[in-house]
Amino acid sequence: MIRVFTDSQGLLLVQEGTVRRPAAPLTLDALFTATDPTALIRNAWMSGMSATLPANPGAPIGTQEVWAAGVTYLRSRTARMEESKDAGGGTFYDKVYNAARPELFFKGTPHRVAAPGTPVRIRGDSKWNVPEPELTLAINQHGRIFGYTIGNDMSSRDIEGENPLYLPQAKVYDRSTALGPCLLITDAPLPPTTTIAIAINRAGTAVFTGSTQISQIKRTFPELAEFLFRDNSFPRGAYLMTGTGVVPPDSFTLQSGDEICITIEPIGTLVNTVA
Repeated sequence: MIRVFTDSQGLLLVQEGTVRRPAAPLTLDALFTATDPTALIRNAWMSGMSATLPANPGAPIGTQEVWAAGVTYLRSRTARMEESKDAGGGTFYDKVYNAARPELFFKGTPHRVAAPGTPVRIRGDSKWNVPEPELTLAINQHGRIFGYTIGNDMSSRDIEGENPLYLPQAKVYDRSTALGPCLLITDAPLPPTTTIAIAINRAGTAVFTGSTQISQIKRTFPELAEFLFRDNSFPRGAYLMTGTGVVPPDSFTLQSGDEICITIEPIGTLVNTVA
């Protein structure tokens, strides 16, 4: 199990508290295109040189696309039905939760991704915005899951609720995504008890906290990855957010200056503020 961080000079590898920089140049794109990313990063670790983690690591993304899965948790299904009931779209979410085919949607390109410690955004034409904390799969170009990171799927609930066809506008805009603080590379699946926790702080006070476990997800990660790569190609791999099981109450909306902290061990904590 090796955690990969990025800084202005490239990659940093952390295992059991020891930090190393690869002796030979290595990029995230090289990892996502490798047949065996785990072996590649393990070899880089063995030959690496001692280093120090930066105070502000970059987002663990090269040229990958970011995609997302929706309505994978029962809580998400309920929230989507509630927000769209006036538009008559509630049944769509009930059906997709129980369907064989998952909901998958495009989330962003690298320039739309916020790094740890940098601002995420809420849309200027939306009045109901929430973060969605999600375990995010790293999938190489061959469709193999080789690692995990934390994703924040910023969402405009009023726009999506007005009409499900507005989903791209509710989900895809500048800094609508955050990834980090690192990429965890491991051959072993994360245990079902893995917890996804979120805290939203406003002026130093927690205004929302919540958590769930990945055991609550309805679909398997290989299933989601297989559907993403079905009749689709990703020459430099992809990130896939796996859905949220933690949704703030309908009365809550983000405000400028809010701090969003998402924790998934052993990956770490992703912290962003709202611009």
